[in-house]
Amino acid sequence: MLTDQVKEYLLPNLFNAAVRAGAAIMKVYKNRDDYDISLKSDRTPITVADRLAHETIKDYLGQTRIPILSEEGREMGFDERCNWELFLLVDPLDGTVEFIKGNNEFTVNIALMENNVCAGAVVYVPYFEKMYVAWRGEGAYLKEHVKPTPDSAYSYRHVVEEQRRLPLEEARHEGFRVAVSRSHQTPETAEHIRMLRQARPDLKIVEQGSSYKFCLLAEGIVDYYVRTSPTYEWDTAAGELILSEAGGETRSLPDNRPFAYNKTDLHNPWFVCRSRDCAL
Repeated sequence: MLTDQVKEYLLPNLFNAAVRAGAAIMKVYKNRDDYDISLKSDRTPITVADRLAHETIKDYLGQTRIPILSEEGREMGFDERCNWELFLLVDPLDGTVEFIKGNNEFTVNIALMENNVCAGAVVYVPYFEKMYVAWRGEGAYLKEHVKPTPDSAYSYRHVVEEQRRLPLEEARHEGFRVAVSRSHQTPETAEHIRMLRQARPDLKIVEQGSSYKFCLLAEGIVDYYVRTSPTYEWDTAAGELILSEAGGETRSLPDNRPFAYNKTDLHNPWFVCRSRDCAL
């Protein structure tokens, strides 16, 4: 179990790394001609912003000497990482497709994994200057007006001051809101929603990119999220803890199991998420 002293050291490091990565992303975001878009081996896009964010996080968090498993880092076999007791699971720019489209729905995800369970997490939404923070067993929080600055140096005290605990009271709403991926919907998603609509005729679809969907669930703005297209562990680890610490849950589909991390294959199963007050 991580001590309070370790938390007070590591949490500002995660926070500042995400903010600095967000600054690198936003610098590129303002210059569309400089995106330098290419395709990775799995046919997903990567931009210069992904690479810069990765390098920023790797350089800043190197001081912790904790291994980093990053979407944009070198490929690490299971034999290399299977015995890690503590590591950082990172998506430097989650929502690259949304970044390329210019719709502002992209995040920086950093999860601190202890014995393959997420112990601490930050999800930063640089365009909206929103930082979501969670620590296992201690709740999830939103800190607003966090500007993407390349020399971010928040202390622990500055990280925790003016945070608001999730979910937010003002997020309460009528009806049943279901989040879906803006760019990765499938026929299975449509069928799942058709079945949901039979139980909840008041269902309203909310399209959203990146792990920001987990954050909207944690806030209480949406009630449910279904995903039936490919994701990786770095897409979900940080957001899952933030949602869990806000009283929600993430379960695999269709077998309704909790997620496992640091698997031989880093792909996730299909899944559904529910907010704390989800009635379905």
